[in-house]
Amino acid sequence: MSAAVTDAGRDPGLQPERTRLAWRRTTLSGTVSAVLAVKTALHGGLSAVGVVACALCTVLWLGFLLLAHRRIRVLAADTSPSALTPRHATAAALCTVAVAVCGAALVF
Repeated sequence: MSAAVTDAGRDPGLQPERTRLAWRRTTLSGTVSAVLAVKTALHGGLSAVGVVACALCTVLWLGFLLLAHRRIRVLAADTSPSALTPRHATAAALCTVAVAVCGAALVF
């Protein structure tokens, strides 16, 4: 089979849909992580470190949520979606890593 025949049978709408669903799953898992981090921080009572950690986790989660929903809107558009810019990809990765670090700091 030639490459032209294989590409002709491909539905170009499936990849953006899968990517959009992956962004939704990632947003959901980030939400669960942020909620668990806040719960862990406030479990032993209010402390200055716990409140700062909660605020930081919340801000990072909101930043990731904003980036994810922006990308979901682009992927849901009728036109062919543009590539994720390096700036947005870096911001999403940094938010994810920072929430993980906050969560690890709260556990220890």
